Amino acid sequence: MSMHLSSWILLLASASVLTCTCISNAASDNAGGFSFKDSFDLTGAEDHFRTSPDGQVWYLSLDKKAGCGFQTHDRYRFGWFSMKLRLVGGDSAGVVTAYYMCSDLGAAPDRDELDFEFLGNRSGQPYTIQTNVYKGGVGGREMRHQLWFDPTEDFHTYSILWNQHQIVFFVDRVPIRVYKNNGKPNNFFPNEKPMYMLSSIWNADDWATRGGLEKTNWTIAPFVSSYKDFNADGCKWEDPFPKCVSTTGQNWWDQYEAWALTDSQQEDSKWVWRNMVIYDYCKDSERYPKLPEECNL
Repeated sequence: MSMHLSSWILLLASASVLTCTCISNAASDNAGGFSFKDSFDLTGAEDHFRTSPDGQVWYLSLDKKAGCGFQTHDRYRFGWFSMKLRLVGGDSAGVVTAYYMCSDLGAAPDRDELDFEFLGNRSGQPYTIQTNVYKGGVGGREMRHQLWFDPTEDFHTYSILWNQHQIVFFVDRVPIRVYKNNGKPNNFFPNEKPMYMLSSIWNADDWATRGGLEKTNWTIAPFVSSYKDFNADGCKWEDPFPKCVSTTGQNWWDQYEAWALTDSQQEDSKWVWRNMVIYDYCKDSERYPKLPEECNL
């Protein structure tokens, strides 16, 4: 790495470069007093879900029989969406924790989707974060990053900013991926369909860890991921006359300051690119001899 991680953390703390003013003022990560049932429906095996005594921390578990997940009651078109997660600790090879937005609950062939996928690994090996973007059922836009911390030791915040101009994936307010629109009708930027927020834990040992070479060790199941502090500061879709049909500029995430990264966020993003990116589909000429249109942005 071009800078020791400890030095980087001290620099961030002293310079306060993690957060742009518009986000810090408008989007709180603390949803205190939140009720799971008020916002989410459970998916998968109900006996694989539990909460803390006060209901503020939620646990999804996976064993050889089943996994578990949840989804929002509501759909949103544009906004800021955030959740704190603590990932499965120890030997998590083959286990995927997904936290994502999707226009359809049944993985429809023409769905739009924005993905965080956390790919487990053998004990002592780092987690990999995979992000992906689908429009009209077409994905294949993966990026993979390592992290500058152990995501199993404590809760960390994972967020998506989505407006007409860009989609930004954040980890603890650090922008790890920026996906831009070109301002014209296109086949790569999902901006037409409202989306649900979802999360799940599932077995993907056919591909998730070292391309499927490392299999899930079921003798140490269950595997448990933990969640808290969900925040959806977005435009709620309400049929038949949704207010989210067009941009209004009334919300901070829809205003000029949120159309591009701030200078400090650009510095964060550059550091991530230099140190944490391990795969970018836009650099994979063997897979894409002709560069996808959005890569030129």
